[in-house]
Amino acid sequence: MFIETIPNRGSPPAVLLREAYRDEHGRAQKRTLANLSKLPVDLIGGLKALLKGGTVIGTGPDEIQIERSLPHGHVAAALGTIRRIALDRLILSTTKDEASRRHYDLVVAMIVDRLIAPRSKLGFVRAVDQETAISSLGSVLRLGKVKEREAYEALDWLVERQARIETGLARRHLQDGVLVLYDVSSSYFEGRCCPLARYGHSRDHRGDRPQIVYGLLCTREGLPIAVEVFDGNTADPKTLSSQVQKIKDRFGISRMVLVGDRGMITSARIRDDLKPAGVDWITCLRAPAIQALAAENGPLQLSLFDDRDLAEISAPDLFPGERLIVCRNRDLAAERARKREDLLAATEHELARVQAQVQRKHSALRSSAQIGIAVGAVLDRKKMAKHFDVEVADGYLSWQRRIEQIEEEARLDGIYVIRTSIPAGHLDAAEAVQAYKDLSRVERSFRSMKTIDLEIRPIRHWTAQHVRAHVFLCMLAYHVEWHLREALAPLLFHDTDLEAARGERTSPVAKTEPSEAAKAKKATKRSADGHHVMSFDALIAHLGTLVRNTMRVPLHTKHRFMLHSTPTSVQEAAFKLLDLDPLRVQ
Repeated sequence: MFIETIPNRGSPPAVLLREAYRDEHGRAQKRTLANLSKLPVDLIGGLKALLKGGTVIGTGPDEIQIERSLPHGHVAAALGTIRRIALDRLILSTTKDEASRRHYDLVVAMIVDRLIAPRSKLGFVRAVDQETAISSLGSVLRLGKVKEREAYEALDWLVERQARIETGLARRHLQDGVLVLYDVSSSYFEGRCCPLARYGHSRDHRGDRPQIVYGLLCTREGLPIAVEVFDGNTADPKTLSSQVQKIKDRFGISRMVLVGDRGMITSARIRDDLKPAGVDWITCLRAPAIQALAAENGPLQLSLFDDRDLAEISAPDLFPGERLIVCRNRDLAAERARKREDLLAATEHELARVQAQVQRKHSALRSSAQIGIAVGAVLDRKKMAKHFDVEVADGYLSWQRRIEQIEEEARLDGIYVIRTSIPAGHLDAAEAVQAYKDLSRVERSFRSMKTIDLEIRPIRHWTAQHVRAHVFLCMLAYHVEWHLREALAPLLFHDTDLEAARGERTSPVAKTEPSEAAKAKKATKRSADGHHVMSFDALIAHLGTLVRNTMRVPLHTKHRFMLHSTPTSVQEAAFKLLDLDPLRVQ
């Protein structure tokens, strides 16, 4: 049986219930069993579905139930981006045995989970388990039951392929003559079992905890390519040689420019690592070297900056074959002067407190040795010992500022000197300055990896292999995040007209002011298309409100289907920018 609609000229069409049969000659015929024209439209639609073998669901509260509701939009955005940039194919490569596919699925799941809600590996296992799932990630990737042991095995599998994956990323994003950014950071440990954990200079201000050090290689745009983990007490310059070897030998790049800060690319590293490898560099001079250049008969004369903020000088005796580009940032000079005065005042306040203790009757601070220890602690804490003359005796303390020394230091406030081996014909002074300032993009990567989005710390793994895998996993997650931020920039507070804003500066030394588009977004909290703009983590959380519902019909217990919530206008705009259909991401 079937329902057929018959046109009826100017009258409403006739809706007939018919049956197909064959006559005595074997010819196909059909006959009308009933006229359904006067039945309601929705009832006719239900009859059609039944006749086709479907299930008709009523409209009452007990006719359909939501069996499970899981956040899905953020999973679709992250997983779809991994597919779009082909990171998944790079991770799996040609190894496609069953065990490798399982490890690969878990690695991709951990990358997505790190992006949407950073947590421990045990937390990840619970987050993707069917019983305790908090997103659609486990069901979309069909992970099934995941054991904690499997997560660690997948980490071991990943770190064994780190070199191949990084080489693949380098082939995609680096080429001969490229400019590479490199910087180092550290993260503290919980526990002391890992052999990499050592006490060292803590950038997290957690001197009470052992730590690891890791170096990040990025493209000039800030896209991470490779990461390497070192012992926690490794000095920054000691990490440089392995990076040069990695880029030259493993990545096969013969010509490159390495950009690093003044604490990284030192004269010793240039002499021992960069020059022998034929690598060019861009870095900055330390304060003592700048003071030597600014000596009475030195090449750095402050009169050069009466009407400009950038000048190129040469010092063949001190830096043979190198270019020196001197910059003066007046805003930076004002900030350093303010900070110095605040530190001087704070130091004097602390010294006055020690002096009051010394002068108090029956004070414990009586001997010159005891007073010296207390004064030394104050000066060391504020790093102001060079600016004070202190006189200590038994029961006596006095001090005064070294005015001439302070004025000599203030004379160079706002001055920094870019040091590079690249000839002017290949990179002019303005481009060299901007290349050095682009190191801030690596700092942005560290902020996202450590605190804002991915939370690489605190590190709780015990073995060196798991620590390296954890850091590499976080780098891959930021690699995906970088692509997400680039695509979603119109919906974020990002400045989408940054290059135009840079072009409006009078000098590369000057601070880049936000473009008009960025100012408008900040003022109105709306994009050019009228959508709400927000931070990256807020947008990811909002995408997560696009929910995947598992629906169940009580009268037909085997009949289940997926029903997604209706996307908001911001979600529609986000997935349009990502060029993804969240319902089809698998």
